[in-house]
Amino acid sequence: MATRFQGARDENLALDTYVKLVRASSTVLGIVARRVAEADLTPSQFGVLEALLHLGPSSQRALGQKLLISGGNVTMVVGNLERRGLIARQRRADDARVMEVSLTPKGRRLIKRLFPKVARLVAEKLAALGDREQSQLGRLARKLGLALSVPD
Repeated sequence: MATRFQGARDENLALDTYVKLVRASSTVLGIVARRVAEADLTPSQFGVLEALLHLGPSSQRALGQKLLISGGNVTMVVGNLERRGLIARQRRADDARVMEVSLTPKGRRLIKRLFPKVARLVAEKLAALGDREQSQLGRLARKLGLALSVPD
C-alpha cells in the first residue's frame, strides 16, 4: 500500500519505499523469529550464536556492533545465553576491560543444528525473487546501509 502522505514527490517516493522495505524485512524477521523460538531463542540470541559460529570468539562490544544492538542489550542477550550454558564469557588477558565471548560445546551443537534450518527457510522465502533480483536487492540494501552509516 502506498503512503497516503501528500508531500513532495521525493518524500512520497521515499516513504513508499521505506514502508515496503520495513514490511518485507519485518515479515522475514517474523518468520525467522518463529523458527528460532522453537529452540527457545530470540533473534538477537540466534544472531550472537551465529556470529560466534562463523566468526569465532568476539568481544561483547564487537558483537553488538555487528548485530546492531546496544551495549546494554548485548549484555542482557549474552547473559541469558551464558545462563543457558550456550556461551562463555571471560575477560581478555591483555585488556581486562574487554569481555570475550565464545561458544560452549552445547552452544556449538545447538547453532550447528539450527543454522542450516534457518538458512533453508530464508532461502525458501526469498525465492519469491529470482537470483538476479536477490543479488540486486542485496546490492541496493548494502548501498543504502553504507550511505546511512555516515553520521549526519
